[in-house]
Amino acid sequence: MILSVDELRFLYRNREVLREVAFSLGEGEVVAILGPNGVGKTTLLKCLNRILRPKGGVITLDGDKLAALDLMEIARRIGYVPQRVETGRLTAFDAVLLGRRPHIGWDVTEKDLKIVDAVFCRLSMEPLRLAYIDEMSGGELQKVAIARSLVQEPKVLLLDEPTSNLDLRNQVEILTTIVHIVREHRIAAVMTMHDLNQALRYADRFIFLKDGAVHAQGGHEVVTPGIIEEVYGLPVLIWDLEGVRCVIPGHPEDHAPADNVTSE
Repeated sequence: MILSVDELRFLYRNREVLREVAFSLGEGEVVAILGPNGVGKTTLLKCLNRILRPKGGVITLDGDKLAALDLMEIARRIGYVPQRVETGRLTAFDAVLLGRRPHIGWDVTEKDLKIVDAVFCRLSMEPLRLAYIDEMSGGELQKVAIARSLVQEPKVLLLDEPTSNLDLRNQVEILTTIVHIVREHRIAAVMTMHDLNQALRYADRFIFLKDGAVHAQGGHEVVTPGIIEEVYGLPVLIWDLEGVRCVIPGHPEDHAPADNVTSE
């Protein structure tokens, strides 16, 4: 396992936000963290790379306890894409190059520049190379943040709602690219997501959070109308459309059976 989380707890002041969270993540896997607003999804990601320090539990990365690693070593192994990206008077190329900082010695090398070039090409970002990030749209800035995390060459990618500012085409392109990179390089990714249909399409496993704890986790078998209604308080149908499972939300006042699954 690349990443293991055991009995993780976190408190904001005296309020318990996460309790007894446990899961593991292997090579080539994409895990989606699901749940309503305020349930602790972003907090969990920040605990996984020590932006926040848990109040209990153990996080293990490639066999090493995360608490024993210095921040530079964590940055070499974990790439993080936050929901909100800070801007400044930097070109996109320079902003992405900053992702190589954990690997750079005295100076930037030809290898560093080639890695940045390759990521720009892979994400179809060549036209943005010399654009200033403080003049970019939210979607363009999100792509820069994802590119910066990829040039770190991490073992684990943490992505907090990675498609929240992207249009439909870019959502598909970015998520497809992330999955390909995870498979190709045998790394792992943890993504917080609100779109259950995107999660079903791109993730291998799913962790549903409710009241700060893991309510359910597993493969596609745990994404059921019953679990979704228990977590979100909303009845849904799940349809199979040409081999693709789709979640169709109902209305809060509906009282459809929680295990109603309709196939076409």
